[in-house]
Amino acid sequence: MKEIDLTKGTIFKKLILFALPMILGNLLQQIYNIVDTLIVGRFVGNDALASVGSAYSLMIFLTSIIIGLCMGSGAYFSEDYGKKNFDDLKEDIWHSFWFIFAITILIILIIYPLTDVLLIVLQTPEELFEMMRIYLLIIFAGLPFVFLYNFFAYLQRSVGRTVSPLVFLAISSLINVGLDFAFVLGFNMGVSGAAIATVIAQVISGIGLMIYSFINLSILKEKTIKIKFNSSRLKQIIKNDFSTCIQQSVMNFGILMIQGLVNSFGKVIMAAFAAAVKIDTLAYMPAQEFANSYSLFVSQNFGAKERDRIKEGTKKAMITSVAFCFIISIIIVFAADNLMMLFVKSTEIETIKEGAKYLRIEGSMYIGIGILFLWYGYFRGINKPLISLILTIVSLGLRVLLSYSFAKTTPLGVIAIWCSIPIGWIIADITGLVLYKKYSKKALENI
Repeated sequence: MKEIDLTKGTIFKKLILFALPMILGNLLQQIYNIVDTLIVGRFVGNDALASVGSAYSLMIFLTSIIIGLCMGSGAYFSEDYGKKNFDDLKEDIWHSFWFIFAITILIILIIYPLTDVLLIVLQTPEELFEMMRIYLLIIFAGLPFVFLYNFFAYLQRSVGRTVSPLVFLAISSLINVGLDFAFVLGFNMGVSGAAIATVIAQVISGIGLMIYSFINLSILKEKTIKIKFNSSRLKQIIKNDFSTCIQQSVMNFGILMIQGLVNSFGKVIMAAFAAAVKIDTLAYMPAQEFANSYSLFVSQNFGAKERDRIKEGTKKAMITSVAFCFIISIIIVFAADNLMMLFVKSTEIETIKEGAKYLRIEGSMYIGIGILFLWYGYFRGINKPLISLILTIVSLGLRVLLSYSFAKTTPLGVIAIWCSIPIGWIIADITGLVLYKKYSKKALENI
């Protein structure tokens, strides 16, 4: 599969061609959890739906640490590729792989003994405790394979290959769907069956993409490049990786705190939130992956010192993202009830009502998250991931602050949680614009 050089050619065409496989890939990745949610919600029941949805928030937080590290490395790899510095690229790949692998193992060693404690912290209702516990203990086993897939996916993308990660996700997603039906419906294994199906699919995508990368990526096959331990390069990788990792972790830790607050409102709100978040994530996911594509575009051109191309690409990316988010917001607002009924039995009227309310409030403002994703991508691309972290803290910090301040103390209730989300996006967008004007010109002049 051909590598795409983002430093040459028509900007908009390159951005779209590069982004489309990433969008389709993330779409398939969402299928892992959406299929679990759909099958569990429709065929097992509301309690199981609430359990899987709440567990999903915790799992997303943990995987965000690993994905954030891989994303940070990907930006670093992309800059090496833009500079055509293949010796440094191979060394960076080697250092990064073993560093992130070690972190993944450390997470597993910590998380298993603390599972019960985390469920208590999340204010898990007593009747759902054991169900969530079983689901998590199984799903944690997939973390090493989440690492393998994401590391090699970001490596592939950094050198302009976005199709191969898509292929392996497509295969594993189909397997996941088949196994979900077999384990949950055929063998009546409930949430444990859904968890086992997901882990098996993760094993296939992770190991499969790793093997493919070693066979097909020229940089990994190159024998003339000698790899030596380089402490200074490792330190730079760790610095870059941790900045992106902290950004992703802060974002998902905030979401985890919100999940704990949601859980305190009972099973109906938990189930509504679980289904609505799946719809929500799927709706704005193309904007997120387009921003990730744009970030790699910025990284390659930053390495190649193509200042004008970065500026032009930023304008086109903003217009594209705003247009998409506007259209998808209209669809979500008008179709909220019908979308909820895909995941929830039609008899669960209160759950559908609460989920639709969330979608109409939060989903009407997707332009806010679309712009924010681009700010994240831009600052990662110009090697300033700390600014992305600042924007995340602003967005999630406001969400948590407003939710905890008003949800329990005012008649607004859960409405306060739903409204806090777009407010956080908008304030972070304004902050991003201010920091763009302050730091962008200087960063581009210095390359």
